[in-house]
Amino acid sequence: MEIYLLRHGAAEDRAVTGRDGDRRLTEEGRDRLRRVLERGHEAGVQPSLILSSPLKRAVETAEIAARELGYEGRILRVDALTPESSPLAVWEEIRRHRDEPAILLAGHEPLFSATVAWMLGSTRSMIEFRKGALVRIDVERVGTEPAGVLQWMITRKTA
Repeated sequence: MEIYLLRHGAAEDRAVTGRDGDRRLTEEGRDRLRRVLERGHEAGVQPSLILSSPLKRAVETAEIAARELGYEGRILRVDALTPESSPLAVWEEIRRHRDEPAILLAGHEPLFSATVAWMLGSTRSMIEFRKGALVRIDVERVGTEPAGVLQWMITRKTA
């Protein structure tokens, strides 16, 4: 299975409502995200399922990813991708969709750095997961614990 983790793009500092979950992507964040996703498309990213945190900036990120990558399915919003979630909760969500060949997750820090490390068998952070970055990890089987292999990472600087 191919697992893609896509951190949301740059977002406004404060939402009109004052709630963190309502913060939207900035125009610059959208543009940088599109460039990263264009590179992802060139690298063959074709998700069979997109899962997103329910926070506005992650949902907007997932919607842009769907457009840029030609995904026509439904985007599922899952609490396992909120910032305060855990790598284990993310993995359990992935396991619920074990028949999918390629899943794209749209979410946040610090969850994604911790999840990448855990999926690669480490107890400490191994990457700096910048806004709008896209990571591919492959797993051969979807058992109780992941045994992933990092394939690549695309950031706005490499896009």
